[in-house]
Amino acid sequence: MTENMAARHEVIVVGGGAAGLSAALVLGRARRRTLVVDAGEPRNTPSPHMQGYLTRDGMSPADFLTAGREEIARYGVELVRDRVVDASRDEDGFTVVLAGGDTARARQLVVATGLRDELPPLPGLAERFGRDVLHCPYCHGWEARDLPTGVLATSALSVHQALMVTQWSKDVRLFLHRVPEAELADEDLRRLAVAGVEVVPGEVAGLVVADDRLTGVRLADGTVHDREVLYAAPRPVPRNELFVRLGAELRETPFGAYPVIDERGLTTVPGLWAAGNASGFAEQVVNAASRGYRAGAAINGELLFADLDAALG
Repeated sequence: MTENMAARHEVIVVGGGAAGLSAALVLGRARRRTLVVDAGEPRNTPSPHMQGYLTRDGMSPADFLTAGREEIARYGVELVRDRVVDASRDEDGFTVVLAGGDTARARQLVVATGLRDELPPLPGLAERFGRDVLHCPYCHGWEARDLPTGVLATSALSVHQALMVTQWSKDVRLFLHRVPEAELADEDLRRLAVAGVEVVPGEVAGLVVADDRLTGVRLADGTVHDREVLYAAPRPVPRNELFVRLGAELRETPFGAYPVIDERGLTTVPGLWAAGNASGFAEQVVNAASRGYRAGAAINGELLFADLDAALG
């Protein structure tokens, strides 16, 4: 492995999720010597299934990634299970340092490290995340349709989540938790009323679980609201360390700092690309795969024309 790692690659892809594997697939099919370094920490691990991906609707995330790894292997793409802990750039390209001690070099670098979800610090929430504690109605709304549903407010923006959820259930309660009702805009309160969402003041103390199923939400005063589903928006934490190390310009958003990119995924650092949730907060699996495909195709073109121009002198 060390001998292989010492060989020069044309492209290194950091991250083996939907975006990284998609980029690697395109690059492998374009006969580019490509290395994928994957730490094995996909964001959707807690979920038993993924939805909304045409022909893959309902597939488990683990099976999806297994199929993707098999596909890139057909085209000679090398995949290493390791973590990139450092990266640098010079006039010839990029060098990455792996936690296992190896280094690798390439002309172009794709960062598809995604993000991690930081859940509200509520007892029992993390254990049920992806099961009956959810964050995305587009991912899980159909499976949770018509069930008594709660939404845990983490900010005034949770009103939007509660309103969206009413497309899948007409029995929705918005638990304000630590968000003062005074912070909600009058227009939002009117929308909640029209949508039939009950606003529940008071801090949430925990979940009620029976037979390994969510059955209720308990407030600090002891009151229990019967609920079978609870939506809770995590705080997204972008894995943007490599962009920072390589000097890419970042843009601040309400959901974290992400690299400034063009429509193809190229950052402000020549040869450095971002794909999937490394490039933005709202990339579902199908969108992440699309971003990876676009970056892979663009990189192949960049390398091709760079070589042609060099040959022209």
